[in-house]
Amino acid sequence: MISIIREYIKFISKSSNEHGVHSPFVYHFVTNCLYKKRNNEFQKLFLNCKNQLLNNKKTITVKEFGIGSTFFKTNKRSIARIAKIAGITNKKASILTGIIHYFKPLNILELGTSLGLSTSSIKIGNKKSKIITLEGCLETSKIAQQLFDHQNFDGVDIVIGDFAETLPLTVKNNLFDFIYFDGNHTKKDTLDYFDYCLTTLTNESIWIFDDIYWSNEMKETWSLIKKHPKVTVTVDLFYFGIVFFRKEQAKEHFKIRV
Repeated sequence: MISIIREYIKFISKSSNEHGVHSPFVYHFVTNCLYKKRNNEFQKLFLNCKNQLLNNKKTITVKEFGIGSTFFKTNKRSIARIAKIAGITNKKASILTGIIHYFKPLNILELGTSLGLSTSSIKIGNKKSKIITLEGCLETSKIAQQLFDHQNFDGVDIVIGDFAETLPLTVKNNLFDFIYFDGNHTKKDTLDYFDYCLTTLTNESIWIFDDIYWSNEMKETWSLIKKHPKVTVTVDLFYFGIVFFRKEQAKEHFKIRV
């Protein structure tokens, strides 16, 4: 926790607001999306989803992949505690929903369903979207499916299994407007996922990486992603790293306070 606070202080000292942005595309994104007043109805819908999980007192056994959780000492966990400690925060959910509502992507891929809170944030932002969400743990995916059914979220398909097996099959012959990476937080695996997903690119594709300051490995990963030749613009919000591939854009990197 202390290291994250230090990273945030460093970020604040190097970041800017819309006045430090000279790209018209990014300026409009910052002013009309990131700095736009949050939609109260969207926030109510998300809190309804979260409260459904917070009120669930059942316990499940979670199958971990990669580094695993730093919050839980055993794999047997209450759903309410997972939602409270490991689920997407209200602020991050609001930002994510706002981004989806602004760009309105239709074909979406998510790596890391967990209990379905991030998926819900995405769906709330654009009810017309079709989402494929990958999850390694069968038990957590069952809870997520219950959430989606209860909230009447249509067009959400959960694919269960190790990402190393499910991701190559999912991206084959598919194009995605938006990909949200919130799975295995290791350098090797994240970069592997990045490479797998390159076949799905369009000029308008938007990728978001969660937890880019979560560890030194993830910081290194984010630096390498920014340098990739197909990446043109990145926006670092500290909470998320946003990647654009627009060929008409000059290569630029922004740090924006939200």
